[in-house]
Amino acid sequence: MNASFLLCLIVMTAAPMLAANPVAPTATLHRVAALADQGLFAQAEALLAAALSDASLTDPERARLAFEHERLIRIRKDYRLTRAALWDALRQSVRDLAEEEFERWLAQGWFDGRTIDGVHRFIGPSVSNLFFRHPELEARRVNPPRTDALPAAYLADARAIRAAARAQAHPYVLPRRLAVTMTIGVHEGAATAGERIRAWIPIPREYPYQTDFEWVTSEPAGAQLGHRSSPIRSAYLEQPAAQAAPTRFRIQYAYTAYGVWIEVDPVRVRAGDAGDAALQPYLTEAPHVQFAEPMRRLARELGAGEANPARLAKRYYDWIADHIQYSYAREYSTVPDLGAYCLQQRYGDCGQAAFLFITLCRLSGIPARWQSGWSLFPGAQTIHDWCEIFLAPYGWVPVDPYQGIFARQYGGNLTAAERIELRDFYFGGLSAYRLAANADHNQLLSPAKTSLRSDPVDFQRGELEVNGRNVYFDQFTYQLEWRELGF
Repeated sequence: MNASFLLCLIVMTAAPMLAANPVAPTATLHRVAALADQGLFAQAEALLAAALSDASLTDPERARLAFEHERLIRIRKDYRLTRAALWDALRQSVRDLAEEEFERWLAQGWFDGRTIDGVHRFIGPSVSNLFFRHPELEARRVNPPRTDALPAAYLADARAIRAAARAQAHPYVLPRRLAVTMTIGVHEGAATAGERIRAWIPIPREYPYQTDFEWVTSEPAGAQLGHRSSPIRSAYLEQPAAQAAPTRFRIQYAYTAYGVWIEVDPVRVRAGDAGDAALQPYLTEAPHVQFAEPMRRLARELGAGEANPARLAKRYYDWIADHIQYSYAREYSTVPDLGAYCLQQRYGDCGQAAFLFITLCRLSGIPARWQSGWSLFPGAQTIHDWCEIFLAPYGWVPVDPYQGIFARQYGGNLTAAERIELRDFYFGGLSAYRLAANADHNQLLSPAKTSLRSDPVDFQRGELEVNGRNVYFDQFTYQLEWRELGF
């Protein structure tokens, strides 16, 4: 990462958080970026502290500098493992690990690492990512997670949805009524007793496959619900911080989710209306959707000789499934361009793979947009990101690049044909075990958050603040529980 690239990170990541977009103190940002690039975080922080003491700064300039200081803190938290700590963690996770083998892995760059103030550090999920990127080591894994049944369960779910959609000649089938409880616990010490904590908690927005939202209750009472079609839908609550105890927020609701299967026939697909104003935002560059030359080059190579939007998008999807490995990611607020990072590294999490796909599609004139929330699939519940593309005459079609990666690379005992079948389902299909709170990325919360966001890109775990200061992810816990109701 060079200094100019790091400066780009500062500008691109901070901009969505600010109401205005003025010219920041450019010379200071360049110097901070250069110092950070050299791993001299303490010097960068001292420079920022001096710059922030300037009383002549405008509010937007001060916010830019404050964000850069916060970004350095977040990077430190992401890169929390020392070399010794990584070695200890690996010895507990990889059978018969020799020190010379560990040294070889370090030399080959198998771990996400960087130097911070003279100490080489690695990101927290380095051990898990080792097995994602090097599945040949799975046989040596100590206490591997029990996911053997998951690929077959995904495939059975996909087959049931596809069969029902074909039988009913309708894309939204096999509805499930889900009751959800989400709880956030703010750590004691994150706020002084009596200070007012503001909380935004994600809730399902209206989609053709996600309907009949029913609010049940909240703790504290008096939640303010976002509009059902909000691109970032939340339940907003506030209450004083508890005395000598965590402060808890809890919401309960129910909604109906449908399985989705849109069987796209490329022969029927036609080019979209270039003048359709509603589609224009999903054809242009945006934060994390940048048309840099490496991305343009890949789009040209994969799309050579093909003009049909459906076939082009499927080529991009299939390439990602075969060439991008899954990896847990750093916090999104520390990465300047998530799609470009995924392409450069050839690995990424579900959101990074989605951004890569969205960027390739937009470069080719295919409208593409973000979706995210939670996957509630039994045995694999997690926060999750995916996307949609617009294909006339079908409209918005769901695409989940991560599920394509899972099917092709982590499909367990599935046959080669079954892996392709599962991959192909998630180009046009979704499980009913979804909770979609977001219809686009880098959206603004309502009511407005006055402090920096913990995640300015996505919204799944919740956002909190106290007296205009952010409560970061390491200062609260979150838990989502659900059960299926009868109709």
